[in-house]
Amino acid sequence: MRLETCYYCSSTVWPGHGIQFVRNDCKIFKFCRSRCHRAFKKKWNPRKSRWTKAHRKFTGKDLTTDTTFEFEKRRHEPVKYDRELWQNTVKAMGRIEEIRTKRERHHIMKRLRQGTLDRKAADLREVRDYIHLVRAPNATKPMEEIEMVQTAMQRREENGELLTKIGTTVSTTKKLTALRRRPLTINRPPKISVVIETSDYEQAAANDDDME
Repeated sequence: MRLETCYYCSSTVWPGHGIQFVRNDCKIFKFCRSRCHRAFKKKWNPRKSRWTKAHRKFTGKDLTTDTTFEFEKRRHEPVKYDRELWQNTVKAMGRIEEIRTKRERHHIMKRLRQGTLDRKAADLREVRDYIHLVRAPNATKPMEEIEMVQTAMQRREENGELLTKIGTTVSTTKKLTALRRRPLTINRPPKISVVIETSDYEQAAANDDDME
């Protein structure tokens, strides 16, 4: 089973499919579908059609030069049949296809990474050029804002308002100096004094009992 390649878009033409065109000089052109055949008759350039592999290679989206492409070249050389050579060739075809797929994936990821960096640089450039549309007209400059924050933090440190500072998170409590100056007090329960008073009637009754 021989798998042909489309003359226009370079896709695979399976047996029993596609269109074959024979020119007057006996040159054969094979197309995978009528769309490619129509573009060929209109003399369109494959590198200008976005859906062809020629366009992807021309714009740098696919690999153009690689050692694995050398094995796909057709060699019109008669070779004597050898079973061991045939088996080794089939194994090598699978390994070469695996290597080529891995390299193509790496090439695509490298190209997309560069696009991410370009978009980030464009966003930073846009923010730098049009910051006046975002910032209020009466707002201070960024450096002045940073200086104001630093001076405010220094004042609060001198007054003892800052207790802990981790990175950019600052937790404030009451003045630390005031807490240190206060004497250490423990919340003890208050003392209760009980005084029992007797009435005059009870005292007279107690005296009568003593006399008896």
